[in-house]
Amino acid sequence: MPTPLLTLDGVSKSFGAVAALRDVRLELHAGEAHALVGENGAGKSTLVKILAGVHAPDAGTITLDGRPLLLDGPADARAAGIAVIYQEPTLFADLSVAENIFMGRQPLRSLRRVDYAAMRQRAAELFARLGVRLDPDRPARGLSIADQQLVEIAKAISLDARVLVMDEPTAALSGIEVERLFAVARSLRDAGTAVLFISHRFDEVFALCQTVTVMRDGRWVSTDPAEALTVDDVVRRMVGREVSAMYPKQDTTPGEPRLEVRGLTRRGVFDDVTFTVHAGEIVALAGLVGAGRSEVCRAVFGVDRHDAGEVAVDGSRLPNGDTAAAIRAGLALVPEDRRQQGLVMELSVERNTNLPRRWRLTCGGLLFGGDERRAAMTWAQRLQVKAGRLTDPVSTLSGGNQQKVVLAKWLATAPKVLIVDEPTRGIDVGTKAEVHRLLSQLAADGVAVLMVSSELPEVLGMADRVLVMHEGRLTADIPRARADEQSVMLAATGQAAAA
Repeated sequence: MPTPLLTLDGVSKSFGAVAALRDVRLELHAGEAHALVGENGAGKSTLVKILAGVHAPDAGTITLDGRPLLLDGPADARAAGIAVIYQEPTLFADLSVAENIFMGRQPLRSLRRVDYAAMRQRAAELFARLGVRLDPDRPARGLSIADQQLVEIAKAISLDARVLVMDEPTAALSGIEVERLFAVARSLRDAGTAVLFISHRFDEVFALCQTVTVMRDGRWVSTDPAEALTVDDVVRRMVGREVSAMYPKQDTTPGEPRLEVRGLTRRGVFDDVTFTVHAGEIVALAGLVGAGRSEVCRAVFGVDRHDAGEVAVDGSRLPNGDTAAAIRAGLALVPEDRRQQGLVMELSVERNTNLPRRWRLTCGGLLFGGDERRAAMTWAQRLQVKAGRLTDPVSTLSGGNQQKVVLAKWLATAPKVLIVDEPTRGIDVGTKAEVHRLLSQLAADGVAVLMVSSELPEVLGMADRVLVMHEGRLTADIPRARADEQSVMLAATGQAAAA
């Protein structure tokens, strides 16, 4: 057996009373892609941050080339040849794409002045290597999640890393973008880089990786060759139980029209979008990345103004661009980007949970902590949020538990219409089943659910109807009985006329 390039042995890490990692071991070999899988809260992100030099382990050792490796910060990790692509992009919004890629290591001219021309040229070469078109001079502010992730990937590749850690890098990418990324990852692997790949998408794990390590509750569970495992094997080890139904869709009888969208248009983004969601119905809004699905949801909720058309809830028309009116009418929006749009990361779990309805918990203009805490506790228990304390910052939670807090925040308002944009993006198989069960129960209770999803199995498994968008227009309205991968993809690529 060849000597590992990087080894973690007996690594443990606690945050207060919460043990995030306990006696974890991991071996990464040069020229190998190694998958790390586990539920949210299994400790994967903490392990990544230890490799990145963000956290120091409480116990255990890290060795590189057989020599002890001490990481006092991210700069040490980069100097050791460890590059990390995080699940959530961490860009400086007001800097250009090129400046973000080379932050802290900009090419210099005489008198230590930044050589912007060289920096732009290198950034352009990186994007060409990735097979994407991004302007190096474009500000990071306003980039889509997919483009932000591509900038992070370019940043990591620019380091010529010996160890490349990819933490859910494909969560917001389209199929074509994923293939481009995998082509780069395979070329790096074949050139001798050790790749640690973290993903909840098992097709990607088995397509890219030769070895799979499973973690559960902060502990190492198993390490095996990928060819010796099946998806069922991995799921069973991840959750410690059988996942009986990933898509527990309850049969419901749709009621009265609850959300009506008529001729909604935003010039250059989407055009003449018309649909209805009934009480007790889950309607999926499907399509390729860039089709306009999220933009329609933002306009419906009043985040963005529309140029034409109208939105009505229970027959009452909503004012254009007024989120407060939308909330009063019973709308709730769980956005695609939970960190930037769904949560205030510095605030506590309980404060985030109660943000949309704090006025209900006040008396004489004063907010009493006990009432806020009890309300948050109720929803934390109902959604099984795993947190050390409700007073802890929401940033300390895993991605899946952050998503539960966003859901709790809006469910606490007792919405008539729940809009969920990529509700299971970047969360594990066990939490996905819980979210699906929750959406199904809400529909059974009479809530109208509009769900945006890029995962076809989720669309087909949960939706009563599938609305498909292509280039800003609705191209199909497919009932559950007739919805399959072929019909949805035909409509998503503009090959089917609207029903």
